[in-house]
Amino acid sequence: GSYQSGRFYTKPPQCVDIPADLRLCHNVGYKKMVLPNLLEHETMAEVKQQASSWVPLLNKNCHIGTQVFLCSLFAPVCLDRPIYPCRWLCEAVRDSCEPVMQFFGFYWPEMLKCDKFPEGDVCIAMTPPNATEASKPQGTTVCPPCDNELKSEAIIEHLCASEFALRMKIKEVKKENGDKKIVPKKKKPLKLGPIKKKELKKLVLYLKNGADCPCHQL
Repeated sequence: GSYQSGRFYTKPPQCVDIPADLRLCHNVGYKKMVLPNLLEHETMAEVKQQASSWVPLLNKNCHIGTQVFLCSLFAPVCLDRPIYPCRWLCEAVRDSCEPVMQFFGFYWPEMLKCDKFPEGDVCIAMTPPNATEASKPQGTTVCPPCDNELKSEAIIEHLCASEFALRMKIKEVKKENGDKKIVPKKKKPLKLGPIKKKELKKLVLYLKNGADCPCHQL
C-alpha cells in the first residue's frame, strides 16, 4: 500500500488525464488529476459514478465556486502533496447551495463537512476573472426545482440522481407552513426506489420554502 496524508491506499497516487465523460470536472481549467482523489475514490469508474450526482447542482449555478470546490476533492490537481479546499470556500458554497439541495430533498453530506478543511494552511481558493460581477447575487426568485428549461439530458440526470421519480397530473397547489404543497390527481411511478406501492397513494409533494416563489410549470 501507499501512505498519503494520514491514510493508507492500496496503490500509490498517480497523475491521470481528466476524461471528457467526468462531466463535473472536465472543463474545470486544468487537464490532469490525482487518483486516488481526496474523497478516497481509488478508480476512475468510482470517481465518475460519485461525481455524476453533483452535475445537476452545478447546472443550478448556486455559487460561482461550486465547480472549483467539488473538483478540488473529486479531481484534485496534480501536486506533490494533497491540498484541500479552503474552509471559507466550502462554507460559501454550502451556504448558497444547500437550500437548493433541500428543495430536492438532499442535505449537505458528511463527506463535505466544512470543518474538515483547513483555515490557515495552504488551501484551494478561487479567483475567477470576473469575480466581482459573478459574485453578485442573481436575485433569482423562481423555485429552484422549476428553474430549468428541462432539456432531456437534465431530466435524465435528475432521474438517475434521485431515489424515486413520478409522473403526475396535478389537482391543486396550496401553501402550507411556508412550503408549496402539490396535490396530485394521478401518479405514475417511473422509478420507485425505497417507496412501496401502497405508500404511493398517500404521497404528497412539497417544495420546501416554496410558498412564495413562482413555478411556471405549475
